Amino acid sequence: MIRGLVGAYRLIVRNWPLKLGALALSTLLYSGLVLSQTTRDFAGSVPIVPVNQSPQLMILSPLGVVTDIRYVASDPGLRIDSQTFSATVDLTRVDPSSGHVTVPVSVVSLDDRVQVLDFQPQQITIQLDSKASKTVPIKAVVSGPIPSGLAIGNAVVDQASATVTGPASVISQIAEADALVVVDNSGIDVNQTIDLVAVDAQGNQVTSDAMEIDPRSVLVKLPVFTDRKTRTVPVSPVVVGTPAAGFEVASVTVQPLVVQVEGDANDLSSLNEADTAPVSVSGASSTVVEKVDLALPDGIQPLGDGTVQVTIVLRPVTSTRTFDAGLILVGASPDKTYTLSTGHVLVTIGGSEADLDRLQGGTLVLNLDVTGLDDGDHRIVPTANLTTGLTLLGISPSPVVVTISTPTPSPS
Repeated sequence: MIRGLVGAYRLIVRNWPLKLGALALSTLLYSGLVLSQTTRDFAGSVPIVPVNQSPQLMILSPLGVVTDIRYVASDPGLRIDSQTFSATVDLTRVDPSSGHVTVPVSVVSLDDRVQVLDFQPQQITIQLDSKASKTVPIKAVVSGPIPSGLAIGNAVVDQASATVTGPASVISQIAEADALVVVDNSGIDVNQTIDLVAVDAQGNQVTSDAMEIDPRSVLVKLPVFTDRKTRTVPVSPVVVGTPAAGFEVASVTVQPLVVQVEGDANDLSSLNEADTAPVSVSGASSTVVEKVDLALPDGIQPLGDGTVQVTIVLRPVTSTRTFDAGLILVGASPDKTYTLSTGHVLVTIGGSEADLDRLQGGTLVLNLDVTGLDDGDHRIVPTANLTTGLTLLGISPSPVVVTISTPTPSPS
């Protein structure tokens, strides 16, 4: 049996190099035949997109596209386009402060019947930076020369500051956001929405496709004068809203009382007073003090900072109400009999609405003081013990006649 096994082994290994070479050649020929029938080149391009990108990472250079994609498809009739493939770069472990980084490109097929064999490029170099934000002041800047014969006032913008967001290396250069204003030869006042541009400390514009400014634009008002004049006008405070229940406006004062304004002569001729921005007293129950801007017509502006202080003093609302009140004797002697000309009176009370509301619905009793009085008729004015803030204004009827008598003892 051993001889038989040895013989079989010798038969298998005889000329083994030739047999192994023949097997490899047949496999290679088969693979070549298969690949020659299914391997193709995609002539289009697939955009490279980042994955696993940190929110603090900004890509400053274009990622480009993948081309020369070689693939093999199990079905020669498949329709292949750029949607068949996905090209990505993984930014999981990329340091935003590195500046430049070289990363491998990955291309996969989104169709299980297609297998990617090769593509170009295999890797790309990306320019990176950290994301940063900064708040900068907004300024209106006149761009270009002012036409002859015209003068301009102070520009006013409806936003005081803007937030710039973008690459840290770019944001660090920005000192302010400017609205560039052009003065027209017509002399018409500027009142328009203007896009903001970022500038550095020297006034040079800073640009970057990866930078954003919020807000993107602001409303700019710039008076343009053809006959510049000044005038002093009184300040008129504007009060809006309704105070809290039970309170009313007692007085309104403003400081300063008058301001100087400037504008074209024809505009100033119709200005009799300078209104303030509205000051609200809605829901207020105490004095309101607020510093506000002047609300001047277009083409007219204040000389100075244009702000005034408005003081609004509130007080409780006073009112009167009439109540039905009972009467009670004070100081009555137990051995005497007391007869009243009436059992109740009408009482008029003054005070704040809130205090009168608390009195409403309660039991109101007035006092008749009969302490030490002898028999007979006595005309007595009722009195009331009212809480602070309430005043007794009238009683009807008043006085009240109280008849006092001593009962006759009954015989024993």
